[in-house]
Amino acid sequence: MDTISAVRGEIERTLGQPVSYCGKWRAPREAGDISAVIDHTLLKPEATPQDITRLCREARRFGFASVCVNPVHVHQAAAELQGSGVSVCTVVGFPLGATTTAVKVAETRQALEQGANEVDMVLAIGLLKAKQWQAVYKDIKAVVNEADQALVKVIIETCLLEQDEKIAACLLCAAAGADFVKTSTGFSTGGATEEDIQLMRRVVGDKMGIKASGGIRTKESAVRMLKAGANRIGSSASVSIVADK
Repeated sequence: MDTISAVRGEIERTLGQPVSYCGKWRAPREAGDISAVIDHTLLKPEATPQDITRLCREARRFGFASVCVNPVHVHQAAAELQGSGVSVCTVVGFPLGATTTAVKVAETRQALEQGANEVDMVLAIGLLKAKQWQAVYKDIKAVVNEADQALVKVIIETCLLEQDEKIAACLLCAAAGADFVKTSTGFSTGGATEEDIQLMRRVVGDKMGIKASGGIRTKESAVRMLKAGANRIGSSASVSIVADK
């Protein structure tokens, strides 16, 4: 039995249900323009309202999929991007994933009320490593339920996980109804790798989205991630990526 099948079996016995994708996301047609799959990101704690205005103007200009901002900036970003077709993404339980489920749910609710339509939540990493899979599942599921029609991407922080833990994280995200599994916060010890993207794609098949984030700063690296199986790219260097010929 291979590792993916073995971990799947363990999780299914723990949850008492088969692991099957039940999220809202459906694979889009091939994107002709790399801009359309980039989440233009600014999560630095020192980001000012003026920085957010610039971020949103760049997102409009280049046609990025979304801007990804901290919750304090969601209301401004939503106002700046109204009618543009650019989504507003925010982070929940960021960057450690160690807040309680109730806090993650409250963050999600407030973000949606203020105009977010995508949520990137951080998985409870320590609980995952302890194989407390029921708790991890319930944590993700609660945010998915609160998000309703908003997309939920779950950050698993691959740099902190062993291979079987990465597999378990992906399977729990699928079982809980998340739309994407995402590599990294960009605030830990490493970012996205092609090997991790390929593993994640083998685990979730073509039913879930995969977001590569962390350390992607050139068009070449972004293309490599897409070829490895990613559907979205999260980057603070988005303008440089699309300007790179």
